[in-house]
Amino acid sequence: MAYDLDNTFAKILRGEIPNDTVYEDDEILAFRDINPQAPVHVLVIPKGAYVSIDDFGRDAAPEVIGRFFARVRAIADELGLARPGYRAIANIGGDGGQEVPHFHVHILGGGPLGRMVAKQSS
Repeated sequence: MAYDLDNTFAKILRGEIPNDTVYEDDEILAFRDINPQAPVHVLVIPKGAYVSIDDFGRDAAPEVIGRFFARVRAIADELGLARPGYRAIANIGGDGGQEVPHFHVHILGGGPLGRMVAKQSS
């Protein structure tokens, strides 16, 4: 799938859509989700044009990948989530529930999160 320059996160990166920034540097932007699914719900995105973790892992330089995931951990710690626990999720594709075609990691926490995936009935 080709990267869509008009996706919501690309527009946020260009400053066309406002966001509640938690962290930003030359490679990464982290901001609060506008439709939080937990008391704390932050999205962490690379500033490069990556659709999913698949092309991020394939095309980004190893040091960029390392810095990205180190920053995800640091943001969770800065939000006070490291000790009580949190969930980091990257949805990939339609079946995986990805809604915006720009690679992002959800950091969710601030209380018990329940089951990761709804139990399937037989």
